[in-house]
Amino acid sequence: MLTLKMKKVRPGAIIPKRATSGSAGLDLCACTENEVVLKAGERTVIPTGIAIAIENNETAAFVYARSGLGIKHGISLSNGVGVIDSDYRGEICVGLINTSSEDYTIQPGERIAQLVLAPVIPAQPVEVDNLDETEFFFLLRKNFITHQTITAGMQQTMTSTILSIGI
Repeated sequence: MLTLKMKKVRPGAIIPKRATSGSAGLDLCACTENEVVLKAGERTVIPTGIAIAIENNETAAFVYARSGLGIKHGISLSNGVGVIDSDYRGEICVGLINTSSEDYTIQPGERIAQLVLAPVIPAQPVEVDNLDETEFFFLLRKNFITHQTITAGMQQTMTSTILSIGI
C-alpha cells in the first residue's frame, strides 16, 4: 500500500480516510468554521484544511464527487474532476456546484468529495505531420458507419472533425 503524507493546514481539518476497506477514495471533509449554504444553481469553493505530498511524478491525486451528494442532492464538483499534481503542496480545496432547485447546507466536517490516487504516464509531446489511421476512421471513410447510427449531437462534432482532417 502506498503511503501518502498529509498535513493539516487549518484548525479543525480532518485527515482523509477510507470509509471501508473496499473504498477506492479517501473522504475529503469540509473545513469551515460555520455551515455554508450553497444556493440552488450556485457554486462555491470549500477548503479541506489538508495538503498532501505525492512522492513521485508518476502518481497524481484526483478529486471526485461523492455519489450520494450528487444523486440525492445535486451537489457535484464544479470542474468535473480535480487534478492534484505530484508537485502541488498547497491546500486542497473543492469546487462545488448545486445543480438542484433547492438550497443545500454544507456542515463543518461533512464529507464533500473523495480523493483517489492513480498512476499517470508522463509524456513528451512531439509534433508530427501525420498520425496513424485508426480502424474507426477507416470504417468512417469506407461508409460502414452511416449518419443514422450517429446520434444527432455526435453527428455535428464528427462532421466537423471529418471536414477538418480531410476525410
